[in-house]
Amino acid sequence: MKKPLLEFTDKGIYCPPAKVYLDPWKPVDKALITHGHADHSRWGHKQYITHESNVPIISHRLGDINVSGVRFRESVNINNVKFTFHPAGHIPGSSQIRVEHKGEVWVFTGDYKTEVDGISQPYEPVKCNTFITECTFGLPAFKWTPQAEVMHDINTWWAQNKADGKCSVLFAYSLGKAQRLLKHLDPSIGKILTHGAIEKMTEVLRPMIDMPATELITRDTKKEDFKGSIVLAPPATHGSTWIRKMVPYVTASASGWMAFRGARRRRAIDKGFVLSDHCDWPSLLESIEATGAEKIICTHGYTDIFSRYLRGLGYDARTEETQYEGELAEGDAKKEEEETSV
Repeated sequence: MKKPLLEFTDKGIYCPPAKVYLDPWKPVDKALITHGHADHSRWGHKQYITHESNVPIISHRLGDINVSGVRFRESVNINNVKFTFHPAGHIPGSSQIRVEHKGEVWVFTGDYKTEVDGISQPYEPVKCNTFITECTFGLPAFKWTPQAEVMHDINTWWAQNKADGKCSVLFAYSLGKAQRLLKHLDPSIGKILTHGAIEKMTEVLRPMIDMPATELITRDTKKEDFKGSIVLAPPATHGSTWIRKMVPYVTASASGWMAFRGARRRRAIDKGFVLSDHCDWPSLLESIEATGAEKIICTHGYTDIFSRYLRGLGYDARTEETQYEGELAEGDAKKEEEETSV
């Protein structure tokens, strides 16, 4: 029986002929990395290869690492296996990895979304035989409202809070979601204040993305500075002593999980905005069809339900266990909790 081009091992997704791993979760010699979120780019590999715009991101997060960057659609040949990075549209610097060997083509998406967000290189479908897809939101209930409408609602919410003399605290992951929100916030409403973890990552991304000005929250930030302002903060800060000085404030979360009735209440959030950096149900199905792939491997999310549905459509679909966590892991919670005292 012919060995698969990519194998799922206890260290990660492995390409035997090239002796490299894709987004491994245990230390390896050579790792190809799709993007900078904590569950996909981990510390401890001897060598990292990623898209050039992801180099400063993972260097910021992981410290002194041996990393090299490649351009989109630039081929990297390792032991006669051709690897190519293509835009994933998930966050800045995110890629799909195309793997070609002896006429066989696999594509590993990492995480991806098809909606153009204004800060990430837009997703592009890549033809292949086998497509490894996330399905973080692989249920028919998930269907996103267009970004422009969501951002209009967020800006309207902020303006109303300002009129009421309150601070608006908007929780978002420090890499990707926070910059997406910042890009489309209306600075004419008021000041945009940031938590340290978000400010540091935003500074890494500013050379690549035009975004409104922000002010870092420090111990010297006065109570009156918060009135009418909007604060971008990581989810880990919710309920911490860090936000007490912002009283009176109103909280909100921007996440795909806000589509679930009750999610906002369980998290004790005043307002929920449905905005995700992952595909919704229709986008997942459209993306898979566009690849022309016969075989589909579902890695994280609603894998069983989604793969069963795909088999009903005629695909050869199955699931594989990984340590990727989709929107649950993107907050890099430990790092952000360490910085909540800033």
